[in-house]
Amino acid sequence: MKVGLHIHLAHDGTPCPSSTEYSSDLFEWSDTDEHIDHNDYPEGTSIPLVADSDHPATTIVNKSGVHSVSIWYCHCPGALNPDMQLFQAGLFPASFTRPKTAFTFSVLDDFLLDNLECGTSAMNYYSKIRRLTSSIFPLMVLDRYRELMRTVRQWRQCKLYKWHGFAHKNDEPKTGDLALFCPACPQPGINLDRSTGTATQPDDTPSWLFTRTLVMDGNFKAEHLHPVNPSNEVSLIDGLAFMVGDERYKSHLAVAQDHVQKSDCNNHHAVNQANASRQKLEATGIGGCACARHGCFVPHSMVDFQKGERQMNMDYALSQALNYNTDGISQAIMFYDINCQYNKFLKDRIASSMYLSIPIGMDIIPGIGLWHVHGHQDSCYVRIDGEIMETLWASLNIISPSARGMGTPHRKEVLDYQMNDSNFMKMIRITKFLCRKFKEAVQGAAESTLSFQNLNETVQPAMVILWEAEEAVAQANRLEDPTAMDIYEVWLEKGKSPTRKQQELRLLEAQNRPDHPATNSPSWRGAATWLATVDGNEQDSLVDTVHNSPDEDYSDLDDDHNPDPDPETHHASIFQPELTILPLPSNLGIVRCNELGLTDLMKEETAFREGQANDALHAIRVHLGDKAVIFWNTIRSAKSQASSTRAWTQLAKLPDHDLLKKYLPLKKEHLKANAAVADPNARGQRDATLAWFWSINVQGDTSGNDWMTEFYQVNWLRTKALCDRWNEEVILVKHEMQWSVNFFTYKAKQWLSLMDNATYTGLTGHACYAARQCHIYRQLAAHAVESFQKVIPVIQPEVPVVSS
Repeated sequence: MKVGLHIHLAHDGTPCPSSTEYSSDLFEWSDTDEHIDHNDYPEGTSIPLVADSDHPATTIVNKSGVHSVSIWYCHCPGALNPDMQLFQAGLFPASFTRPKTAFTFSVLDDFLLDNLECGTSAMNYYSKIRRLTSSIFPLMVLDRYRELMRTVRQWRQCKLYKWHGFAHKNDEPKTGDLALFCPACPQPGINLDRSTGTATQPDDTPSWLFTRTLVMDGNFKAEHLHPVNPSNEVSLIDGLAFMVGDERYKSHLAVAQDHVQKSDCNNHHAVNQANASRQKLEATGIGGCACARHGCFVPHSMVDFQKGERQMNMDYALSQALNYNTDGISQAIMFYDINCQYNKFLKDRIASSMYLSIPIGMDIIPGIGLWHVHGHQDSCYVRIDGEIMETLWASLNIISPSARGMGTPHRKEVLDYQMNDSNFMKMIRITKFLCRKFKEAVQGAAESTLSFQNLNETVQPAMVILWEAEEAVAQANRLEDPTAMDIYEVWLEKGKSPTRKQQELRLLEAQNRPDHPATNSPSWRGAATWLATVDGNEQDSLVDTVHNSPDEDYSDLDDDHNPDPDPETHHASIFQPELTILPLPSNLGIVRCNELGLTDLMKEETAFREGQANDALHAIRVHLGDKAVIFWNTIRSAKSQASSTRAWTQLAKLPDHDLLKKYLPLKKEHLKANAAVADPNARGQRDATLAWFWSINVQGDTSGNDWMTEFYQVNWLRTKALCDRWNEEVILVKHEMQWSVNFFTYKAKQWLSLMDNATYTGLTGHACYAARQCHIYRQLAAHAVESFQKVIPVIQPEVPVVSS
């Protein structure tokens, strides 16, 4: 678009006093610029016009479109070079020697944001700019796509240098210095001072707190074609962000040995498929490490795959991740989807390579991510935990197709920028994330502690001592011998709570005592037998009771409960027992029983109900333990006998009865065969605990029954581990909150120091930018302290004050 606009540089928009050539009356467009290469413009394309040979029109690309304007540079003594004058005006020149095209800073920022959020490619973005310039003839607009690609690469580099403070100092960035990392992970010297335990905790803080937790994974959508002109490629930030340095990585691959091992577990289709050789690809994907708890990519730990996801690739990524800000950290937890094979000879591979290393004294604890564990055999289940990296590939997969055909350095820079933005978004959202995790941890700790206490209280003390000893041995040996954790696996091979028969015998014996009502009342004789015979769901028992118990007179109860003035109807009802409501005390109600003097009979029915409940619950436990289908008759029996609302409500009103506290409602989810008992390794069962009825009678279930003893041992160990994990999670999240505040404080102090240095040297722009960055991190720290103190008031506000 020719707007006939003059832009004067370096003098606040006024003409340069040292230039005597300018006159607005002499400005005329012409197309006689001898420097224009007409081959650059296809037939029918507009050629930029010029005012004269000394001041050619410059193409300015802005968010509003492509414009041709006249640029007048300052010619005063000591004036900056033309490219620097354009920079001062907010214009990024496409060439630093004879700039003819420039992009506004705003259009470059807009493209980068579109690329991050929407995955917009440079070609599509510039097509949009051309349409904004001319909706009817977009092809007539100057094509500056190639210049945009080159300029954007340089703009990314400038942004990264500026964000990480390298515009304020003369230091050259080292590996990973142009990348953000997780504020909530322990980083000695940044958010953690190991010389005093932690920044706010004493020296007796648990050592497991200071653990770097990593997850490894590969992404096979981030492919890359072989470059067309590899000799012309120039890298701008090689190895300074997330992708590893090219030279050392290739040296490692040149000498590394690829030992293919046969997997003992189910085949991992994605890995096997990616291992296929693809001749047209320089890289078949990427892989690397992220922090497993918060999902931040680890700087300088992302590698390219050449022939799929091989151990030599992931070895290098892991080695770099373990050495990033880990001075003083002696333990790392490492999750990998094929860790059961990958970890077997990891130490040997590291020891035999001159390019691989781990910090001296650091122990590596392997694990398998939950998303991948279902492709493994059963013995892998009890040796696993956590996964998060799968979710991080989503944003990279959006831009991977457009990066597939880029030059090798350009593609790596695009990936670096995407991963840096991913970490930035994690950083600014870490406060909300940790608050949510803390609330979940507190709830999980309370529920798991209660579940473990209920289970532990009913186990024989001798068994508890034995199980605790086995647990200690397994935890001590799990690093050297993963099979030690197999005691947490279920090897599924009648209780002593009083059953219905035992309750009947007890009541019959009680009738022989002198103080029992049956001694002086004939109507009580046989009451215990009658109650035991009459099952709540067996109406046929009533027929036997009516015809075979001549000594017992229940006519009053029947008449009162089922009044019928018609003798014929009443007579017929005797022969229709299935239509008759059983005259049990629970059916009559406590008021009517008190009127009839049957309070003791209510107590006896209560005892029978408890025995029936114990029988039904034991049957359920056996069925669930066997992973059997719970038949409707079992469930119906349990519901009616163990938790019949009316019966329990009436009987529990008696003094000294806590039945409703002991026998809780039996819910549908308690009876699922795929719950924590039947299949504790199934999806979604990681935090599941046993239903309440499993704690009713552990001693009785395990007495003389090796199968149930084994079952309860495994579930006792699992419940204790769940309880311990949730309580440790509460402690860990508290520290992560403090580490996040410390991280923001550290960053704020860094920028405060840079601001003071810039002010001292007279770099006003640098000082203003540093003050802005310091203010941002102060705000993040203050917001974190305020949010954390709402859920737990222990976070220390260590926010620096910016000097005026």
